[in-house]
Amino acid sequence: MPRYRLTVEYDGSPYRGWQRQDDVLSVQAAIEQALENIGEPGSIVQGSGRTDAGVHALGQIAHVDLQQKWTGFRLTEAVNAHLRQSGETVAILDAEIVDDEFHARFSAIQRHYIFRIISRRAPLTVERGLAWNVKVPLDIDAMNEAAQVLIGEHDFTTFRSTECQAKSPVKTLDTLRVSKRHLHGVDVIEISTTARSYLHSQVRSFAGALKLAGEGRWTAKDMRVALEARDRQACAPVAPPHGLYLVAVSY
Repeated sequence: MPRYRLTVEYDGSPYRGWQRQDDVLSVQAAIEQALENIGEPGSIVQGSGRTDAGVHALGQIAHVDLQQKWTGFRLTEAVNAHLRQSGETVAILDAEIVDDEFHARFSAIQRHYIFRIISRRAPLTVERGLAWNVKVPLDIDAMNEAAQVLIGEHDFTTFRSTECQAKSPVKTLDTLRVSKRHLHGVDVIEISTTARSYLHSQVRSFAGALKLAGEGRWTAKDMRVALEARDRQACAPVAPPHGLYLVAVSY
């Protein structure tokens, strides 16, 4: 059975996340149904990570073992045709045959996320559901100063969902940066981060805390106090899922 590596893009708004669940929409189930429709029943699509409900992806990586041998182009075209017919907000950007030892999750060495904030008083229309609408200006320098506290290996219990199933709260954060563009009269802010792996809701927890820093309500010292508390109660309000994107996975 040939193994295929898939690069997947999706608007996560309609889904309860990546992982297949009973009686709810999921990205994994949408792709598996499309594969069944092209004559590949029982295919199990393994993703590089389980994005939460409402989270988007520009470059999710998955693998799947299929019964037939397809060219990458034919597989992409066939799956996308069925996804489109079903009204799914999911697309396969690329498909290629890989070695059987490749595993979308366990072979990954880095995962890259961004969290998007649009700072303006008016509610979002075109980008509704695609970014967090923060109505006050944010201080990018203050956000970056607070972000540096989180770089490196730490016990991230404070920034970990109480539902997180990871065995350890200790993770190593490689990068965490905040940038801003002034576009069409508004500030578009991106929080970008890279790590080998993340805890459940970790990036959204970072974004919520950095937003407080941008508003002047938290300082870098407050961020350190929260981190060292190792207590979920010390976390800022968690940012909404629709601002978060899995951008790419490195192998």
